[in-house]
Amino acid sequence: MILLGLAGCASISPEEQARRNRILTQYESALTALRAGNYALARTDLDAALLQLGSNTAGDVSARESRGYFNPESVKSFRGEPYERVMAYYYRGILYWMDGEPDNARAAFKSAAVQDADPETGKYQCDWVLVDYLDGLATTKLGGDGSDLWRRSETNARLNRPPPYDLQANVLFFLEMGQGPVKYAAGEYGEQLKFRPGSAPDPVAVIKVADQTVKVGAFDDLTYQATTRGGRVMDHVLQGKAVFKGTTAALGTGAIIAGTSVAIAGNSSTSRNVGMGIALAGLVSTVVSAATTPEADTRQWKNLPNLLSFAALRLAPGEYSATIEFQSPSGKVLVTREARFQVVTGRDTVLFLSDRNT
Repeated sequence: MILLGLAGCASISPEEQARRNRILTQYESALTALRAGNYALARTDLDAALLQLGSNTAGDVSARESRGYFNPESVKSFRGEPYERVMAYYYRGILYWMDGEPDNARAAFKSAAVQDADPETGKYQCDWVLVDYLDGLATTKLGGDGSDLWRRSETNARLNRPPPYDLQANVLFFLEMGQGPVKYAAGEYGEQLKFRPGSAPDPVAVIKVADQTVKVGAFDDLTYQATTRGGRVMDHVLQGKAVFKGTTAALGTGAIIAGTSVAIAGNSSTSRNVGMGIALAGLVSTVVSAATTPEADTRQWKNLPNLLSFAALRLAPGEYSATIEFQSPSGKVLVTREARFQVVTGRDTVLFLSDRNT
């Protein structure tokens, strides 16, 4: 009965797996749409994903199942690692600002900061540069005081220091570069979630529009964010399951050897039966160990970038054409993007540009 019970717990229908991957599918679809300029679809997908992400997961049966010894982490509904959840709110903030809603953009950036922090224990604080910087910029443009947020973004800057806020800057360029980090499972049982670094270690973006040429570097590094919390390097280890699997395997092997020895050496039916009972218990323990699944969940938001950048320019009302060159540190042009846009009085013009098409 035990063996049959263990054997029947891993089957998941394609429909159920699709449901559990729904947020992941929406993340990737939204970013593809955003890069293609299909902002309506990007909004729809992000709103659907964030609605699920923000809901109470206490009743999520799949989350409870994933905590059991005999179900892999991948059976739970995908929500993403903190850096992935941050990016979902970050992109939604861009879209809000693009729609002339800096107040909602600010709320999205604040929500992004919560995803990176640990509000329950206060152990970790958000250390994304642009999340705080943009929150402060929106706050300042709305008549508030964003100076603390700017100072925090400057303190957390590892790559390039963000510039002081310019309230007269009315054209905002959101830029992204490279391929994001890649998840993989490591450890004896695949219980450690680790990351291969993303690409584009140190590119720059050069914006050419009207009579201005502005060069900007990256402010945030997704590889760094994926592998740290609050600046502390993290190894995500499903320690409980791994220990249980290793312990039951060792106990099982030991019991089989000991029981077999007793049964063979026994000079009575009683001692032989005892030995066989010990060996059978060891066999059960070994089967339990084999059924334990501590493997880390390596599902991931595959089309994320590796680096984020931002620039704010002053332009008079009118029609413009901009060229954005993504360059290597040596100045070699890697990718060129063109953007046509209109600047109007009374609101910011927001442009999103990536060196990737998908």
